Amino acid sequence: MSSIFTKIIQGELPGHFVWQDEHAVAILTIEPIQEGHLLLIPRKEVDHWDDLQPELAAHLMSVAQTLAKALKKAYACQRVSMMIIGLEVPHTHIHLSPINDMADANISNAKRADGDSLAAAAEKIRAALSTP
Repeated sequence: MSSIFTKIIQGELPGHFVWQDEHAVAILTIEPIQEGHLLLIPRKEVDHWDDLQPELAAHLMSVAQTLAKALKKAYACQRVSMMIIGLEVPHTHIHLSPINDMADANISNAKRADGDSLAAAAEKIRAALSTP
């Protein structure tokens, strides 16, 4: 059975995409801990991140760095947190979120976001990705 992320990637469920390539996508999470909280997801369903092929893991890290730079531009934050938790969905995904202090990275602060705010955040991040 396909994961919820595969269903989003395949267009069966809606998602606010900010990145797409042949190996991965990045979408806004519907329960962000901070505005701009992204999920970087490989297209291939791999449950545990430590089972990723080394080439795919390296690609995800490279994309995560690109996305982190865009998040810093879009949100003028001090850092971008990176977390791989893996309990929520059995499909590897990397959480990237703009933060200014440790409390900003607390996953228990996640709250449901509405579609309009997610669309606005996605546009803001895509704009930051498109500027040098």
